[in-house]
Amino acid sequence: MLNPIDPKDVYVVVPAFNEQAMIRQVVNELLSFSYHIVLVDDGSEKNLYSEISGLSVNFLRHEVNLGQGAALQTGIDYALSRGAKYIVTFDADGQHTAADIEKLLQPLADNEADITLGSRFLPGANHNMPAGRRMILHIGRGLNYLLTGLMLSDAHNGLRAMNRKAAGFLCITENGMAHATELLTQIKKNQLRFKEVPVNIRYTEYSKKKGQSVWGSFRIFFDLLLNKIFK
Repeated sequence: MLNPIDPKDVYVVVPAFNEQAMIRQVVNELLSFSYHIVLVDDGSEKNLYSEISGLSVNFLRHEVNLGQGAALQTGIDYALSRGAKYIVTFDADGQHTAADIEKLLQPLADNEADITLGSRFLPGANHNMPAGRRMILHIGRGLNYLLTGLMLSDAHNGLRAMNRKAAGFLCITENGMAHATELLTQIKKNQLRFKEVPVNIRYTEYSKKKGQSVWGSFRIFFDLLLNKIFK
């Protein structure tokens, strides 16, 4: 029997940088499920508050752009301070589907995992990913295994859910996109139970322009490798 999930126990953290074109649509989709929304404007050139005017959102803002990792940590800390039972991370570019959140939460509610990780590559998942980007992600999967010891089907999916225990253990110090690999390291270090869950990803011309390049992906890897060597 599945344990019920009260949407009021769920805080969805949405880090955003210059997402004026999509942010209202993304927030409205999330609000239709009655979740608490924590929007972290990571120093956008134009304050995003005007874009979500009139919507029930917890709005936080970095005065300067610090990177997605820093924005996520700000949102997670805020959600914990508000008594969140479950915390979800959700991208602001319209790729993620709010209906998938319940699938990520259910293993937490049923005490099967402390953190769930969305996967584009498990049976039941759907995506329209360009072939080049899929190749980059599969290379990243192997590199992540070398750095973290965790072999996942999809190591760089921003759609995740965690219980309060897991959120309390996580401490993101990689401010940029390398935080995704850092989170996996902390999952292993703190012996958190994790589970991958199939999710749907919608690639649009808008979201593809904001994705990682091949060089950007390898730069993340080398930044992490140097950090691991000299830390």
